[in-house]
Amino acid sequence: MIRRHLVLFLRRPEYGRGKRRLAAAIGDLAAVRFERAMLGLLVRRLGRDRRWRLRLAVTPDSACRAGGWPRGIRLSAQGSGDLGERMRRALAACPPGPAVLVGADIPALAPEHVAAAFRLLGKCDVVLGPATDGGFWLVGVRHRPPEFGAVRWSSSHALGDALGNLPKRLRVGFAATLDDVDDAPSWRRLAL
Repeated sequence: MIRRHLVLFLRRPEYGRGKRRLAAAIGDLAAVRFERAMLGLLVRRLGRDRRWRLRLAVTPDSACRAGGWPRGIRLSAQGSGDLGERMRRALAACPPGPAVLVGADIPALAPEHVAAAFRLLGKCDVVLGPATDGGFWLVGVRHRPPEFGAVRWSSSHALGDALGNLPKRLRVGFAATLDDVDDAPSWRRLAL
């Protein structure tokens, strides 16, 4: 039986390490609290759903040896390279079957969004979830993950660059547009 795989892609929440643009606006303590809260929330929201198997792809690689991760969830290192290389590697590490990768900074992310992406993979080769800032919060693949090529990550051009680099033969579908929390404006929208 072919299984569906959901990859939660994240940096280990550590004080002074991640979410640098957000931390510059709200401070390191608030940023790491946000990261920890999102990890707990998304594992609870997405980890119990029987329609897929949840996996965590974490950075830095040494975080795989550290404790404190949710029990019963497969954990793998993202490895080296740019964001696109690490996402491709995390998707390629999944057993055969459709796979969806999501970021860990999307407060509105719900099982319905993931289920919709898997449904789209029934007729598309690749599914992308646009973020309101011009990036994307989800990438799903039916088979082998594509190379993302040259992408201006963490910019308003990320989605457009990724789309432009995909082979033209691939059928691309789009999931819902959601907000990710990367900086002060997105943090303020979350607080409203």
